[in-house]
This record gives sequence, C-alpha cells and structure tokens, in this order.
Amino acid sequence: MNRKAIKIMLSILISLVILGIIALVIVLNIKSDSNADGTRDIDEIIESSFETEEITTDLKDDRFVRIQFRIVTDSNKAKKELQKRDFQLKNILIKELSQMEEEDFKTGITNLENTIKLKLNQLMNDGKVTEVYTIRKVIQ
Repeated sequence: MNRKAIKIMLSILISLVILGIIALVIVLNIKSDSNADGTRDIDEIIESSFETEEITTDLKDDRFVRIQFRIVTDSNKAKKELQKRDFQLKNILIKELSQMEEEDFKTGITNLENTIKLKLNQLMNDGKVTEVYTIRKVIQ
C-alpha cells in the first residue's frame, strides 16, 4: 500500500472514533430524570422521596393525631439534605399540627401538605420538595 492510502484510512478511522466519542457524550448527558412529557417514572419518585417517622402530637382541641408523610424531592441530593433536616421537619410538623383542630383534618389536609411543602422549600439549599403526601393518619 502506498502512503496516501494509509493516510486516508487513518483519517477515516480517527473521524469515526471522534464521532463515536461525541455520540457517547451526548447519550450519557441526556437527562433521564423525566420523560418527554415532563413526568417522572414512579421508580424515580420513590428513589428521591423521604418517608417521615410516624409522629404523634396533640391538636388545638385537645385531641391527638398520629400522622406520617412521604415527601418527594426533585433529586437524590435534595432527599439527602431533607434527611439531615429531619429535626427541622419534625419541628415544622409539630408547630403546624398544634394549631389544627379535628375538623381541619377532615377538610384541610391538603392545606397542611402545601404548608409543609412551602416551609421545607424555604429551608432547602440543594433542590426542592415537589410533593407532600399524607400516607397515614389517625385521630384520637
């Protein structure tokens, strides 16, 4: 083979390798956190969510409530921060629950979830809380 053919084959080979590397970088950098329509897969939601301990506290009308939440964050980094802020979360829950009455749980549980979400997002540095779900509730 002559030198010219070797140079051409080498140029083609280098070009293919560069194109392969570029394609690999593009594929690896595409975010898999959300689907095309912006929704997240249930496995991703569970992976980035935090389940609180069951909390028992008194209400404003001298009743007791036992309640538990699942708090969904936008990333694993936010979940880890939320786990570290567990004591602040408990404080928020106790303060909010102590201002509620039994009737508030029948009509305003969504308001409580939204308040918790808002107050946690004010504390968060890495990421944010996207949803708060009440997963267990007992009033005594």
